[in-house]
Amino acid sequence: MLAAQNFAVLLLAHGTADSIDDIPEFLRNVTGGRPVPPQVIEEVKHRYSLIGHSPMNEITARQGELLARELRLPVYVGMRNWKPLIPDVVKKMASDGVLRAVAICLAPQNSRTSVGLYRKAVEGDSGPSFALDFIESWHDHPQLIQAFAEKLRAGWAAACAEAGARLPVVFTAHSVPSRTIAEGDPYERQARETASLVANSGGLKESDWSFAFQSQGMSGGAWLGPTVEETILRLKSGGHPGVFVQPIGFLCDHVEVLYDIDIAFKEFAQKQCMRLWRAASLNESPLLIAALAEIVRSHQEP
Repeated sequence: MLAAQNFAVLLLAHGTADSIDDIPEFLRNVTGGRPVPPQVIEEVKHRYSLIGHSPMNEITARQGELLARELRLPVYVGMRNWKPLIPDVVKKMASDGVLRAVAICLAPQNSRTSVGLYRKAVEGDSGPSFALDFIESWHDHPQLIQAFAEKLRAGWAAACAEAGARLPVVFTAHSVPSRTIAEGDPYERQARETASLVANSGGLKESDWSFAFQSQGMSGGAWLGPTVEETILRLKSGGHPGVFVQPIGFLCDHVEVLYDIDIAFKEFAQKQCMRLWRAASLNESPLLIAALAEIVRSHQEP
């Protein structure tokens, strides 16, 4: 058992709207208060309506509960774009007497567009009142790789059996503006490294898999590719009857998985006379919780 006196863990996540009616407020949080075009609001509402509900907030809370049970330490969960908002959680930690904390983003690859914004939300204008060990990235953590590989092996074997063919695997991560990478952001390199490690651990040959970026933004400017749609078309031209997708930038089910992959990409593949399967999300994976616990243990001592 770890010494728990005045020490805590802070899990940081994107957060999502609890209901369709909450989407305008949620999107304002995403844009930092900038106006959101009505057509964007309506499109996001449409996507949420098709999946019924995004379970991200509940799954993230459960991940926190499981980590707290594993570590026997207090674990706080803060959301950047929904409740409980990160600044409110940081204040609660201080009022609870926390003197030192490890903060981990539930986005393993580091980008200033995600992890960087989480850090700003934690630190505020003057920094938290307690000592903070902020984990910049953990994209190559062995147990994270094992967790993804476990889901890959199980899902890919079943999909190949159903298809009667050795399906190509497409690993995905959320796209970011191309200028972000041009300015030296490590995100693309880390996302591709995660994919390569998972492929090797999952027993894939180099010719079995490729990488694509998904969920490009609705704002102007160039976003990182290749897109999943472009990748599906390339694989179709190679004679493949289907594709198996595994998002390695997401740790739980949410709209970018349940709509973008399970609905939009699947429909796109069907229009190309192809089928699409997906690896199960990590969600409450014991290996994921073990990875988070090991990170905390390795940073607990001052």
